[in-house]
Amino acid sequence: MNKKTGILFGIGVGPGDPELITLKATKILNQVDTVFAAASTKNNHSLAVNIAERHIPENTKVKMLRFPMTRDKNETRKAWRKHAQTIIEEIERGKNVAFLTLGDAMTYSTFGYIIRHIQDLAPDIEIQTVPGITSYQAAAASLNMPLVEGEESLMVVSGATGGNRLRELEGKPENVVFLKAYRNVKDIKAAIDEIGKYPSSVGVKNCSHPNEEIIADIEELGERVPDYWTLIIAKQHTTNGSSPE
Repeated sequence: MNKKTGILFGIGVGPGDPELITLKATKILNQVDTVFAAASTKNNHSLAVNIAERHIPENTKVKMLRFPMTRDKNETRKAWRKHAQTIIEEIERGKNVAFLTLGDAMTYSTFGYIIRHIQDLAPDIEIQTVPGITSYQAAAASLNMPLVEGEESLMVVSGATGGNRLRELEGKPENVVFLKAYRNVKDIKAAIDEIGKYPSSVGVKNCSHPNEEIIADIEELGERVPDYWTLIIAKQHTTNGSSPE
């Protein structure tokens, strides 16, 4: 008889508000044996666990997988592979496990790296992914600002290296979301100004958290102390659908 193996559930817990977690995610969290989440080697903190904790039963094991804060890709790769093996071992003992990640499980997500290594090391393991609400979706809702309308396009880009991705595009999309703006707000603003086609641009800090803040003037945003949880939405058209002159 083949030994029964468990299932890995990748769960996007949303941007911060615990009420934005899906019903499917909460149902799974009430049924799995173990919950995994990423944390820094410097502490035991996981924002994803904090968001989901009210939906995790007291007797469910929660295990932090610690990752080094380094730009050394070899060290990072070793950590991903090691943690993938830890998850595999739990699943091969017949346990159903969840891996929590902020926002959506397939959008700039730690889970994407994890499953790549799990699929490489143990391709027969069953993986089910539960999508989550992204920070930019929640930010647009908070602003009552449609992200796209009609035949418009939307580009979602990491702002971790500034505004160069937008500068390099020949055909500029009507709407751009810069995630991970953090220390690069000034360069992102500079790119927006250089292109001159995004009169309706706004910054959002700590989206859907109690300390959420909307900064309509991204010039002001650039003068503030950088905040890690910062995104920028840049639009060619204003919120009423009109085009700039």
